[in-house]
Amino acid sequence: MYVVTGATGQLGRLVVEGLLAAVPASEVAVAVRSAGKAADLAARGVAVRVVDYDDPASLAGAFAAGDRVLLISGSEVGRRIPQHRAVVDAARAAGVALFAYTSAPGAATFRLADEHKATEELIRASGLPSVLLRNGWYTENYLGDAAGTVARGVVLGSAGDGRVATAPRKDYADAAVAVLLGEGHEGRVYELSGDAAWSLAELAAELALVSGQPVAHQDVAPAEHLAALVGAGLPEGFAEVLVDVDAGIARGELAGTPGDLARLIGRPTVPLAESVRAALRA
Repeated sequence: MYVVTGATGQLGRLVVEGLLAAVPASEVAVAVRSAGKAADLAARGVAVRVVDYDDPASLAGAFAAGDRVLLISGSEVGRRIPQHRAVVDAARAAGVALFAYTSAPGAATFRLADEHKATEELIRASGLPSVLLRNGWYTENYLGDAAGTVARGVVLGSAGDGRVATAPRKDYADAAVAVLLGEGHEGRVYELSGDAAWSLAELAAELALVSGQPVAHQDVAPAEHLAALVGAGLPEGFAEVLVDVDAGIARGELAGTPGDLARLIGRPTVPLAESVRAALRA
């Protein structure tokens, strides 16, 4: 079986759809907290295994010998190390054939990467046949409210002229599917990113070009960036994470373009301009 954890999330659903396009539903399973959220997948013949990362006992039946598993990193920042440990322990006890994990870029020193690095150590120590998918930043992180950004006329950030090599979630999902279905990936570490890096000033210019409206890049100090994000309604803890990532971008930690993602998916990654056009059409 091909088993995807976190399968009802944005990335997870894309991975499951990719698998279902390639193999029968009877060969796909999802490990999720809510059976209700996966009811549509169950109706299509996908096996739904209900688990709770905070309850290791619930993971006892999540995997079986020979399964090929994708652990999509948990969403609860600050709690992910013990949660991921429970998944790793369950996979090792079951004797899975391959264990893939969506990690963070190896160059990243921002705080968001700390739990990913710790999880990588857990996986290495487990002896599991594994592959690390070090996912870069998603283009959607900047385009989730593209129309709103255009209406405000400002791309705000504290990354200076730092560059970020993003790709859409679908590209990263396709890479995960390629690894789960393919051979020869055991022991590999893939640094996944878009084919081209861009700056926030270039994002603003692209939004202006496509929309026909003026959009400017405004670079501010980290404290001002934090205040703006909190003022826009983001929880302070999450806003602090985003400002810290911008500092990493300013240091060049998300600018790498090694080409691993394009090689895994067998095509170029979707460029920023195409993503902007799609976002403004939505």
